[in-house]
Amino acid sequence: MRCRQEEIELFKYLKNVPLDRAQQDYMETLMQNGMGLKTETIPVQEAAGRITAAPVYARICAPHYNASAMDGIALDAKLTFGASETTPVTLAEEQYKQLNTGDPLPGGCDAVIMIEDVIEAGDGTVNLYQAAAPWQHIRQIGEDICAGEIIMLSYSKVTPSALGAMIAGGVTEISVIKRPIVGIIPTGDEIVPPTSDPKEGDILEFNSAIFSAMLKDWGAETVIFPIVTDNLEKICEALVAALKQCDVVILNAGSSAGSEDFAADAIASVGTVLHHGLAIKPGKPAILGYSKDKPILGVPGYPVSGIIVIEQLLRPIIEFLCKSGYDAARYTDAVLSKSVVSTLKYQEFVRVRMGYVGERLIASPLSRGSGVVTSFMKADGIIEVPQGVEGFESGSTVAVRLLRPEAELKNSLVVIGSHDPLLDELAELLRIEYGDVSMGSAHVGSMGGLMAIRRGEAHVAGTHLLDVETGEYNSAFIRKLLPNGGVRLVECVKRTQGIIVQKGNPKGITGIAGLAQQELRYVNRQKGSGTRILIDYLCSKDGIDTSKIYGYDREEFTHTSVAALIAADSADAGLGVFSAAKLYNLDFIPVCEEQYDLLIPEHAWELPMVQKLIDVLKSSAFKKRLDNLGGYELENPGTLREIF
Repeated sequence: MRCRQEEIELFKYLKNVPLDRAQQDYMETLMQNGMGLKTETIPVQEAAGRITAAPVYARICAPHYNASAMDGIALDAKLTFGASETTPVTLAEEQYKQLNTGDPLPGGCDAVIMIEDVIEAGDGTVNLYQAAAPWQHIRQIGEDICAGEIIMLSYSKVTPSALGAMIAGGVTEISVIKRPIVGIIPTGDEIVPPTSDPKEGDILEFNSAIFSAMLKDWGAETVIFPIVTDNLEKICEALVAALKQCDVVILNAGSSAGSEDFAADAIASVGTVLHHGLAIKPGKPAILGYSKDKPILGVPGYPVSGIIVIEQLLRPIIEFLCKSGYDAARYTDAVLSKSVVSTLKYQEFVRVRMGYVGERLIASPLSRGSGVVTSFMKADGIIEVPQGVEGFESGSTVAVRLLRPEAELKNSLVVIGSHDPLLDELAELLRIEYGDVSMGSAHVGSMGGLMAIRRGEAHVAGTHLLDVETGEYNSAFIRKLLPNGGVRLVECVKRTQGIIVQKGNPKGITGIAGLAQQELRYVNRQKGSGTRILIDYLCSKDGIDTSKIYGYDREEFTHTSVAALIAADSADAGLGVFSAAKLYNLDFIPVCEEQYDLLIPEHAWELPMVQKLIDVLKSSAFKKRLDNLGGYELENPGTLREIF
């Protein structure tokens, strides 16, 4: 290529543009010219350290079969009822199955007894001195991950534990943000490649190595081109070649206004110079240029100047193109939202989700099961419980080792309360619309959510508590549990609750009364959840003795967990929302329509991240996602229903 001098605008006189204005102008101009994210699909095993370009949904449950959590024997729990130290139960060899940890649960069995508690009586018979509870020592289908649940949100870094979670969830490939390729062109007659024996007057070219290391640390890939002499035509040719291969180009040296400083002219010949000269020291001669949607940054030759210019002007662009975050490794204090009970025998590491509520950093413990890999992936920090300590009380202040920067935690919405699949969709929309806001949910039920608001430990609580006397949702409970008020109830959705049953409804269930039939296996929600309160009320209303419903005390913490167990033939029925049944292609018997709302304390109402949540609730994107889920009716989501 030959540079046509008549097309080159000479930039011999530097300007003095304020840094903040230059940063804003540069980003806005590049965006207007089409600079944006690029994506690629890669095998999940190769995704460590990459940034997801789309939400990752589980393809299968984990575990995908009911598995023994212990070495021992599997049996029907009913066979052990009545066993005690004085009246042991004796089982014949054909009444139990021996198995090891991880083995599939045999058909007809719903409990495992540890081998240590099995007393051999001879001839294959065994004596049991304690009754087994249904589903004890069993890792149930979907205990860790339920098919259809979001494992990772968009723009999230793939950690080693996330790799395990995705593979466990049947994910084989994912869409990730393509790393931008940054070309680095060193220029100068006196510049020479690194050597241990330079000549007098030679300047070793090490800026490229510095810049490349910085860029790789931010998530980019780099290409270092051969040194170009101080010749306008050759520099233009190098720029054209780099622009064909790279997404961003750094032209190093020659950015000032000397007789051999050709960078500005060269950039103008292949693209446009937006600004030449910044009001910073060092780094004043920087050139902000571009060719279509590709940035071309002219960087001063002095290494300190170059580092400052790249830090201030290029890093925001690279982080935008990479959706990259920051690492952190330090301790801070946090307030526990829930007690942590530990054994005296071991030093224990408890993973927690965290967020600032007011001035306090709240830590909510995650599941501690050794097979629950997602808890490590979701963790914001780790509490270390020393050996010889039984744990920490709820409300106590503990030291937490940070796994995320504290700045990110200040933009983390703490949601504690009733579960609904729409919470995952809200978190995903917040991530897409506002990349600086994250949302973590702890599913403790509606009552637990109200108590978390009362203790000042949450920004938002999902709630759907039915007042059986008035038929009103939420208000009566809020007045009772939060008598001093100071909260706002925000409308979310009406949703359909019903009995989730296996495809084809083989048990012929038509209503609540059918749950008490013989040989039916029920799976329930945890005490304190709105769904548990609802089923308790419906059974009481119909005069059904819940002790006659097999599995009524078998508790799960989410609607999707209930559906996953039914889909896997580990249960026949459970009360839940329609969207969970649809997700698993199960049949659904509608029971009632209920109001699911969000409770927000006054002290959090004006927080920008809370208002962003309100905006998402009102958005057409939220409506579209709920239409796809099914079973929801939106009237005025995001509007204020009542102030207490």
